[in-house]
Amino acid sequence: MINNVTVKELRPELHNVIQNIDTKLERYIITKHGKPVAVMMSIDDYESLLETLEILSDKEAVKRIKRAKRQIKEGKTISIEELKEKTKKLNV
Repeated sequence: MINNVTVKELRPELHNVIQNIDTKLERYIITKHGKPVAVMMSIDDYESLLETLEILSDKEAVKRIKRAKRQIKEGKTISIEELKEKTKKLNV
C-alpha cells in the first residue's frame, strides 16, 4: 500500500511509519508543500527494485524474458517432472 504523508505529519509519526514499513511492507510518499520529495520503503522493496532495474537494463535478459513469455503463451512448456529428468541427465 502506498501512503502519502507530509513532512509535518511524518515527524511525530516517524516511529509508526517505520513500524508499518517493516511489518506491513507499506510505502510512503513524503510531500512538502504538496509536492512529492521522498519515498520511504522497506530495504527488501528497495533491493528488489534495484534488482529489477538491473535486469531491465540488460538487453539480453529482457530478450530472454520476452521469448519465455511468448513460449508460455504458445504452450511451449514442460512439466516439473520433465524438467527434473532433464536436469538429472545434465548432472551425469
